[in-house]
Amino acid sequence: MNDTPLRLGTRGSPLALWQAHFIADRLRPVAAPRPVELVLIETHGDRDRATPLAAMGGFGVFTKAIQTALRDNRADAAVHSLKDLPTIPEPGLELVAVPPRGPTGDAFVSLKHRRFDALPQGGVVGTSSLRRRAMLANRRPDLTLIDLRGNVETRLRKLEENDLDAIILAEAGLVRLGLADRITEVLDATWMLPAVGQGAIGLECRSDDADTIDAVLALTDADTFARVTAERAMLAALGGGCLVPIGTTSKIDGGTLTIRGMVLSPDGRRKVSATHVGPADAPLATGQELAAMLLAEGAAELLA
Repeated sequence: MNDTPLRLGTRGSPLALWQAHFIADRLRPVAAPRPVELVLIETHGDRDRATPLAAMGGFGVFTKAIQTALRDNRADAAVHSLKDLPTIPEPGLELVAVPPRGPTGDAFVSLKHRRFDALPQGGVVGTSSLRRRAMLANRRPDLTLIDLRGNVETRLRKLEENDLDAIILAEAGLVRLGLADRITEVLDATWMLPAVGQGAIGLECRSDDADTIDAVLALTDADTFARVTAERAMLAALGGGCLVPIGTTSKIDGGTLTIRGMVLSPDGRRKVSATHVGPADAPLATGQELAAMLLAEGAAELLA
C-alpha cells in the first residue's frame, strides 16, 4: 500500500492556490490512503513582476520551475494554468489529465464604462497579453493599450489607482476567486478569441510514476482533454507561443469537434482565421489540420 504523500507542485499566487486546492480536494478520495499536500514553488514569472511577459521570452515563465521540481522529485504532480504550459513536451514528463474546463472568456472590467463598445476614442486599456493587445487593436485601433503585470488583485487595484478606462482579465480567474461581480462584460469570442487552453487546468506527472498517474487520471474530463489537445496541436503546428497573438475557440457536439483559430500581427492590423471540423476522438489531427489551413491562408507571414 502506497501511503506516501502525493505532492502537488503549484505557484503561490491566490489564483494558483485556488486551483491547487480545487485539485487537491478532488484527488484526496481517489488517492487515499495517500495524503495530498501542496508544494509552493516560485517561478521566474513570479520573481519578476515588472518585465513584460513578451520581453521575458514567454515560454515557460510560469511553468519551468514547477516542471524542474517534478523532475527532481520534489513534487509528484504539477498543477498548471494550461494556457501557460508550453506545447513542446518536457522529456520524462507528460500532461496526464485536464479536469472539466472553467469559463474560457476574456472579461472587460471597467469602473467607468458599461460595455467595451462604450469606450471613448483613445481610451486607455491595460493588459499583459500580446493576444489581447492585438485583438483589441484590430477591433479598436484608436485605443491606448498599456502593459499591466501582476496577479488578479494587483491588476484590479491598478485599474483604480492608475485611473484606467478598463482592463482585460481572464473570466475564469475572476470567477474562481469570487470576483465575478467585477466583470463588466464578457467580450464576444467571435473577435476576442481566448488563448489556447484558457480556463483549463493541466495536471502534469513524471511519465514513470504509475501510482500518481493512476490517481490523477480519475480527474480528467474526456471532452475537455480532446478540446485542449486540438488547440495545443494547432499552436504547436503553427510554432507559436506567448510571443505570437494566437486565439482559439472549440466545442464538442455529438462526437464532432469544431475548432476555430486566429493568428494576428502584433499590431493587430492583419489577421487570418479559419474553422475546421473533425471527429472528437482525433483531436490531434484536427488541430494540426486547422494549423495547415491557417498557414495556407497566410498565417506563416504573420508568424515570421
